[in-house]
Formats: sequence, structure tokens, C-alpha cells
Amino acid sequence: MTTVRLPLFPLNSVLFPGLVLPLNVFEERYRAMMRELLKTPESEPRRFAVVAIRDGHEVAPSEPGMPDPTALPERGPAAGFGDPPLRAFHAVGCVADAASVRERDNGTYEVLATGTTRVRLLSVDASGPFLTAELEELQEQPGDEAGALAEGVLRAFRQYQKRLAGARERSLSSGADLPDEPSVVSYLVAAAMMLDTPTKQRLLQAPDTASRLRDELRLLRTETAIIRSLPSLPAADLTRGPTSLN
Repeated sequence: MTTVRLPLFPLNSVLFPGLVLPLNVFEERYRAMMRELLKTPESEPRRFAVVAIRDGHEVAPSEPGMPDPTALPERGPAAGFGDPPLRAFHAVGCVADAASVRERDNGTYEVLATGTTRVRLLSVDASGPFLTAELEELQEQPGDEAGALAEGVLRAFRQYQKRLAGARERSLSSGADLPDEPSVVSYLVAAAMMLDTPTKQRLLQAPDTASRLRDELRLLRTETAIIRSLPSLPAADLTRGPTSLN
């Protein structure tokens, strides 16, 4: 078992390998994390782990209005996640490589990172200025018939896009824009679909690529059928995701 210890960045969203993650970092615990990452030479990866929050707050109450005007301020790296913080997070996350970390004049950071490798969360350490975690790296296994499943998922995904964009609008991605490697397809579709966090988390921690693709095929067919019955559903832009407040 290959393990690694990395800074831990919990979010109310799921990061998939190969997907880009923009972050607006303003809480002190995460600013401290960025300062530490900046000590790593630019020629080396500046890595941290992203996990989805199961039970807790992405932004800890620190003053009235952030985010609850009636909440008492919380301090420390585990603020908002309870004790022990390990229970607040989903068990499988993704390593992120910070390609760009830019400090603003006010001391906050603008970060652009990319998901790389899935990891399983083994333990969380809250003794420092920010959370760190011991992580087990998870190898992606193809599973049975991943190639054929990927082709089916791509066809279903194009129909899903067309329905979501509206009959009179062109599909948001042409065939040339989409990959054909099964694991890449599975991650791209999982990130692009309009799904809740628990469903995205289920896709992230699928045992192999084929299992993820089978689940996505079922979801795509179900979601497309729902959209077909709701012609007034507003169009959604699948090429952009929300920027985390942190």
C-alpha cells in the first residue's frame, strides 16, 4: 500500500482526476496552506488533497455573516468539521496539483489546480495551522468492457447535452472535443453532469472504470428522460463550474 501525507482541502464539491479546480482562498488556515505550498520549487508539484465534506461547513463561522450571522466564531484548522474531523469527510478524494498560486494584495490567494490521482483518506491531523492527511493512493482499474461502455456513455452524454441546452441550441461539445480513453471519459462525464455531491462522490469512488461508466449510463438515460419531460428547463453551461469560496 502506497501512502502519502498531504495538506487537506475540504470542499462542498467533488474533484475528479484531470479536471481543473479554481479556488479563491481567504480563510487563514488555507492561506497558511498556500504559503507552505509556495515553499515548494516551481519545478516540483505543489500537491494537496481535496475531499468532499460529508457533514460540516466549507467556510467556518469566523465573524457575523460568515456564513451564519448568529453563529459563534470558530478557530483552528478543523473549525466547522467537528471532533474528530475525519468523520466529516468522504473517504475517497483526489490529489490536486496547484499549477498557479497567486497572492493578492490583501493576502488572499487565487489558485488554479488540476486533479491528478484518487486517494483514500486514512487519517486527519489537526495539530498544525492547516489540516493534513495520510492518504492511500488508489490505482484506476479498467474493469470489463470499459471501451464499449465509454462509447455508449459518450453517445448518451451528447444526447444529454442537447436536451439540456435546448432543441434549438447546438450541443455544447462536438465529438472532436470529447476524449475516447475510458477512464478520462468517465471522469469528464461525472464532473460535467448536473448531479448532487453524494452521487458525484459515488462515481469518484467506483471500484473501476467500467463500473463508473455503467452507473453514468444509467444516470444519463434517467436524467435525459426527465429533461425531455420538462421542456421549460433553463439551459445550463456544462463547460463552467462554480468557483469555491475557498
